[in-house]
Amino acid sequence: MSALVLKSVHKAYGKIQALNGLDLEIPKGVVCGLVGPNGAGKTTTFGVVGGYVRADSGSISLLGQGPFDPAIHRGRVALLPQDCELNPHMPVRESLEFLARLQGMDRKSAVADTDRVLELVDLRDRAQMKIRQLSHGMRRRVSVAQAFLGSPELVLLDEPTAGLDPDQVMRLRTLFLSQKGKCTLVISSHVLAELEQSCDYVVRMEAGRCVQAGDMDQVTQRRSMVRVQVQGDVQAAAELLAAFEPRVQGEEIILRCPVGVAPETLNAQVLPILLANEVKLLQIRTGESLEAALLK
Repeated sequence: MSALVLKSVHKAYGKIQALNGLDLEIPKGVVCGLVGPNGAGKTTTFGVVGGYVRADSGSISLLGQGPFDPAIHRGRVALLPQDCELNPHMPVRESLEFLARLQGMDRKSAVADTDRVLELVDLRDRAQMKIRQLSHGMRRRVSVAQAFLGSPELVLLDEPTAGLDPDQVMRLRTLFLSQKGKCTLVISSHVLAELEQSCDYVVRMEAGRCVQAGDMDQVTQRRSMVRVQVQGDVQAAAELLAAFEPRVQGEEIILRCPVGVAPETLNAQVLPILLANEVKLLQIRTGESLEAALLK
């Protein structure tokens, strides 16, 4: 079952075609990175999925139950807009408990779930502070926390790590990784290196259309390519591996895994040959970066 399906969705703002026949399907249970240049339609896609932007045409289905409907999806679908701002005058705990009650929780459940999401974003020690007293990064983490209230089945996060320092980004990455298999998480971001570490599925948009979608391993070729970086005569090192049909690219030797052969198995065959011939190895990695894969 797919968590999210859009078919031939169009949305225009005047003469600007934000979504131009968007076909998109995201499997249930994945952590999906939604990528694309500015103006690709990512934020509009979140808007039509979340029900606060009306599509001009096409069909949308969330969790197999049609377009967003508060009566059906309340508490099951959560969305963090890019410029989300919570009431700056409310304490953190009070704000989250209030939002939990809006989802239909009773007071006891709202208190317990607020404790849970504060633990997720590591902010229990700031629960009594007013939101305006927090740093930008902490406010952003509170916004992320509200998206996980009620353990929703589908969570959409638009640029959740924008403006955060590396430590705060790492905290949120740990949170996203912890949600794999628990819910379907869709993260829109321009930070491809971060998505590569957090996601197991990726969707690329351009000009209001989906132009690529697939498992992260498939897109980055992690399970089908080995890259060996050597110091010295790379061509001579590649000739030692002639039986594996190597390709030289800069200082790297590119090896394709034969069908049915895992990268670790290929490594076990290749490395003894290189080491026996005293080839100096600088790095061995699988596949290519998400950035390099998408730029192709």
